[in-house]
Amino acid sequence: MGITDRKLRQKEEVRASILDTAWDLVVTEGWHSFSIRKIADAIEYSVPVIYSHFENKDAILLEFNRKGFQLLTETLADAKSGQTNPADQIRAMGRAYWNFAFANKEYYQLMFGIEVNCCIMDELLPAGSTPYDIAAEPIAKLMGISDIEDDRVCTKYYTYWSIIHGLVSINIVRKGTSDEINQQILRDAITGITRSLKN
Repeated sequence: MGITDRKLRQKEEVRASILDTAWDLVVTEGWHSFSIRKIADAIEYSVPVIYSHFENKDAILLEFNRKGFQLLTETLADAKSGQTNPADQIRAMGRAYWNFAFANKEYYQLMFGIEVNCCIMDELLPAGSTPYDIAAEPIAKLMGISDIEDDRVCTKYYTYWSIIHGLVSINIVRKGTSDEINQQILRDAITGITRSLKN
């Protein structure tokens, strides 16, 4: 391995270490305490070293956002691929979305609630691999529409997403209802959405 390759590898290792340390801080201390200074202190590098890899705090957040949307998309795709019937796919994706949010609270809060516009997912993920791309296909099939970009499909997708996202958000912020009741509310919501697609 040449000197250039070694330097490149070391730079990539430092970058990965910065991201790992930043994520550990988020998990242990929360988003409210996320700062470049804390990352530098925890990793035992100077602040300029952090800035040599990331322009600012937002650049680190963007990396986490990208990873969160990739994980969500993979989760939805896995749930969808386990079913063949479009209605079953929609139900499976709704449950998968719910489970993703609570298993990955830090990502979810960043992706949908902390100064980051969720519409940037189109910029963060390869074409054809966004949550919309995964979920719109069975929605369109149930509606008897072949074009997933059709405004009617888009409207139903956002209705579907808004209801599930709303339920998740309420339960992330306020834990007062039992999981059994939450799961029934989720089933009812998804059933209602699915029925509306067939009409």
